[in-house]
Amino acid sequence: LERYTKFLKERAEIELSYAKQIRNLSKKYHPKRSREEDSRYTWCVAFAATLQQLNELSAQREELAESLNSQIVSELSRYTQELKAERKTHFQDGRRAQQHIESSWKQLESSKRRFERDCKEAERAQQASDRMDLDNKTDGEKQKQQAAEESRSFYLSSLSRFNQDQQQHYHSLVPVIYQDMEERRIERVGDAMRASAEAERKVLPEAGRCLDAMMDAAQSIQPRKDTRQVVELFKSGFDPPGDVDFEDYSATMRRSISESSYLDNRTEGRRHSRKLWPFIRKNKTSSWTETSSWTKT
Repeated sequence: LERYTKFLKERAEIELSYAKQIRNLSKKYHPKRSREEDSRYTWCVAFAATLQQLNELSAQREELAESLNSQIVSELSRYTQELKAERKTHFQDGRRAQQHIESSWKQLESSKRRFERDCKEAERAQQASDRMDLDNKTDGEKQKQQAAEESRSFYLSSLSRFNQDQQQHYHSLVPVIYQDMEERRIERVGDAMRASAEAERKVLPEAGRCLDAMMDAAQSIQPRKDTRQVVELFKSGFDPPGDVDFEDYSATMRRSISESSYLDNRTEGRRHSRKLWPFIRKNKTSSWTETSSWTKT
């Protein structure tokens, strides 16, 4: 019982710590001052709603911790003290019951030894009386036999009483003293478990509503609308630039090709001229030689 009480205390502390951290987290990310963009974009509105619902969830965890501490832990602590006092009383009762059964056993052993002793004395008296006269023999034998019968009766009575005490001790007194107390303790632990589960179940509907609100906030986000807001906010007002014209760099290449063809033709003509020039000079020389020879003649 004390262990389960300690468990509930620690759980309540964890719930309080969790609630505090969640609340601080919500405050940390919640805007301290209302800004225009916080209400302009759908995702900002959804995030603010989520933080608000998170704050509500922390309140539910605090309520659960309060229920655990005030209703269950305090009751278990009080019952634990009562159980300790009751256990102390039961231990005293158990000790007295144990002393009683031990005393009954000692009395039984004493009556048993007395019966055994009287029987032996009666037997010895009977053997001794056989050597005496008839009158003394009868009186001595009667006394010993009577003592043996009395011891036997006392032994039987002690035995019956011990058996009754033993039956009552192990089947009535001890179960009442220890077992009933233990059963009530275990039952109280079960009641505390059910109470803690019921306390948490009470906060689940509100927690479920908070989660539903978070889902609705997430579904309300409109990316297209937010991007249009950004476009409207940051557009410059200038018209978009026109198409880029084609720049034909191949015209220069064609001019280069044409000029190259012209130069090639001139070069080719010169090459032909060089080939013809020796023939021309040769013709001129031949003609001059022929003219000279004619003149000399």
